[in-house]
Amino acid sequence: MKWIKPIYDLSHAYKQWFLIVVVTNLLYIFLAWLAYPETFNVLIGLMIVYTLAMIVMSVLIINRKQKVLEAAFEDFILEPNETNEEILCRVSPRTNWPFIREVGNVLRSNQAEINEQMMELADYENYIEGWVHEMKKPLSLMTLVLDNRSDEMSQLVKHRMLHVRDQLHGDVERILYYARLGAAHKDYIFDSISLLALCKQTVDNHQTLLDESGFQIQFIGEEMDVVSDRKGLAFIVEQFIANSTKYITGKENPILKFETAYDKVSSQTILTISDNGPGVAEEDLPFIFDKGFTGERGTYTKQATGMGLFLVSKMANDLAIQLDANSELGSGLAIALKFPHVKR
Repeated sequence: MKWIKPIYDLSHAYKQWFLIVVVTNLLYIFLAWLAYPETFNVLIGLMIVYTLAMIVMSVLIINRKQKVLEAAFEDFILEPNETNEEILCRVSPRTNWPFIREVGNVLRSNQAEINEQMMELADYENYIEGWVHEMKKPLSLMTLVLDNRSDEMSQLVKHRMLHVRDQLHGDVERILYYARLGAAHKDYIFDSISLLALCKQTVDNHQTLLDESGFQIQFIGEEMDVVSDRKGLAFIVEQFIANSTKYITGKENPILKFETAYDKVSSQTILTISDNGPGVAEEDLPFIFDKGFTGERGTYTKQATGMGLFLVSKMANDLAIQLDANSELGSGLAIALKFPHVKR
């Protein structure tokens, strides 16, 4: 049945010519009736058969040419080089040649610009990745000094150096994850993960940042296992910790909670990470995961770069984790990570 639509489209496109043929035949039929009344029935039969045969042959020929034209046009769009341009001109009416050549020149020019921009972007990505790896050298040196010479430092200096190291390390990790977003193949390894245990380990790794802000950490609920990528999930938790420590300034008794639950209706395991920080305005809440969004109100969005939660949303999408955010100004921010049910 696929042939019906192309024939219908052709008939509709050339309907004025078919109408002319029909009107012309009606005129000849009338003239035949006037001139040859005794053989009128035979003549009208022959004329109708001949007209129908010509129309069918015309439709078939035009349909065949149209398929050749469509194939040539598709090749030309996919690869607008001069060879495909000449092939398209050869199967197109001569009146369309100037337009085809003009379109070909524009497409080739645009393709050259795109190729140049892609090369520049690739060079820029390579430079950023190289710079990040270079940044890891002083971070490693700082860690080495803190491990081996911490007894020569005052507690205040040591604490501040640990704070700066952890912040730099978080920034470097965000840049690396952002660079990996466009990778064709991502090295995710899905395995069974204990949620609260992973959260506790991530908190331990960022204890300096949390101590600097005076956070009280709470783990609520039972230990639950989910299937996910350990590094990716740890990155998501790290971003929430970084957000809470960055925007908690001036808050007395800051609290960061990690709570697990199981939703029997949707068969989802839920990890909710919440704080008692300044919160997010209601009108900003639907957009906090958008790239570069900083909002108009609320400390979370005013001081934000718009990249941390954007990377979280991308990572969560890769790991099939649903994110739900809930917040009001002055009441903190709570984000629920809903893990899909995986049959073992």
